[in-house]
Amino acid sequence: MDFDHSPKVEALSRRVTDFMEDHIVPRIRQHHDEIAAGHFPVSFMEDLKALAKSEGLWNLFLPHLKDGEAGTRLTNLEYAPLAEIMGRVIWASEVFNCSAPDTGNMEILHMFGTDAQKKQWLAPLLDGEIRSAFAMTEPDVASSDATNIQTVIRRDGDDYVINGRKWFISNAAHPNCKMMILMGKTDPDSADRHRQQSMIIVPMDTPGVTVERNITIMNHHSPEGHCEITFQDVRVPVCNILGGEGDGFMMAQARLGPGRIHHCMRSIGQAELALDLMVERAQERKSFGKYLHQHGAVSEWIARSRMEIDQARLLVLKCADMIDKVGARGARKEISMIKAIVPKMQTTITDRAMQVFGAMGISPDTPLADIWTWGRALRFADGPDEVHLRSIARLEIQQAREKAGFTLPYLTAPARPSPQSS
Repeated sequence: MDFDHSPKVEALSRRVTDFMEDHIVPRIRQHHDEIAAGHFPVSFMEDLKALAKSEGLWNLFLPHLKDGEAGTRLTNLEYAPLAEIMGRVIWASEVFNCSAPDTGNMEILHMFGTDAQKKQWLAPLLDGEIRSAFAMTEPDVASSDATNIQTVIRRDGDDYVINGRKWFISNAAHPNCKMMILMGKTDPDSADRHRQQSMIIVPMDTPGVTVERNITIMNHHSPEGHCEITFQDVRVPVCNILGGEGDGFMMAQARLGPGRIHHCMRSIGQAELALDLMVERAQERKSFGKYLHQHGAVSEWIARSRMEIDQARLLVLKCADMIDKVGARGARKEISMIKAIVPKMQTTITDRAMQVFGAMGISPDTPLADIWTWGRALRFADGPDEVHLRSIARLEIQQAREKAGFTLPYLTAPARPSPQSS
């Protein structure tokens, strides 16, 4: 792959950087203060979104936009450096209509929605008029295995009736969140465990939908929410089903591939900011008569952090390039690799930066505590590390079996029968 950005992407990177520096970074303190005072959404968000849209910095994440849909048609590889720039301020991606879970929901509606569903829900999401949630994770089962999901979607005449409980549903407390895409089981007795699930659109104001609580993350309150929601005899029309019955697992995989890489792109931006802060602090602070960067441990942290960020970025770019060329399914090993590597890289580098800052590093006077918290939470979001490592190992074993005997010429001991042949 070519690691140089095209002139178009270079120009967009400069424009996004300028927008961040001119309009977003100066409002970081105001954002913090308004959230602390309980003012949400913040007073300036809609103005910034309108400005970004007017400047053509809108819906940058969606490569297959159609005529008449606002946005910039970029490949995943082209979008990567822009998402990294946005990631330096955790809330910035919303300004460009590029924040999760809306991005994933727009992907799903774009790929599988009917014309009526697109008109009612996709169009206002693409225009930034509403926000949305994605309801998959459940408290009573290990949701890392999506076939465990217990929420029931039962057909009753011209309606589906939904009963179940979901939690850690991002964005569900946002006052502009008007709908969610819910994953549940329409055929729990199907012999094919991957055809039991379906996805359905549920308006947030549907009777029987109750937001029970907004769960804090590492004792950190997110005003847009990571909510626990109950569904008691929730009735929605049959036309709200996405795709067809039994397509839910397939659509979840289609949704999570781009979603995972977008998270990783933004995480690299957050890790870059943590490193920048660490380097600056190490040059201005002294201990025991020397600047911090002159101490061997801190110098090594800086060096290792640079190497780890660049390694992670290269793998993310490779993964983006593969998704563009062979699709998310063809890049599933690489998607799992970056999802397991990048969040841990983020928390490791941020932890070093916090150590260099001392007590200030765990205070709200720097963004480091928020960056660390989000990096740690990301090790669960879109699948825990262990699931991704398991997937990588299974694909490695599969590939090894396809070229069985390839390593035998490298051995000096007599060949032994393979386990499969015994």
